[in-house]
Amino acid sequence: MLRLLRHIAGGIGDIFSGIRAAFASRQVRFLIALTGLLIAGASVFYHWVEGWGWIDAIYFSVITISTVGYGDFAPQTAIGKLFTSGYVLCGLGLFVTTATAIGDSIVRRADHRTDKE
Repeated sequence: MLRLLRHIAGGIGDIFSGIRAAFASRQVRFLIALTGLLIAGASVFYHWVEGWGWIDAIYFSVITISTVGYGDFAPQTAIGKLFTSGYVLCGLGLFVTTATAIGDSIVRRADHRTDKE
């Protein structure tokens, strides 16, 4: 039981260590900033064009780029629908690239710890 708890604690430590390492990378910080900028730009668009409040606009921008898409919001204007199509096509690749870079950092940390054991 104690061995299992140590293993779990080591895994959690690997996750936090990997996230810290990811944020230390200039490339990852750039990807995160670019993703944030894209979400912010989309949020401004939805706020002004669709007339949504800021929280709803940010929420929709995040759930759309992450492909969660609960379906509780949808653009009603033609320009909003066209923008969303482009936003998904461009944003999805950026979002996946950012998430992959962070995930790779976490896995590298876990592999490094496993190699030491």
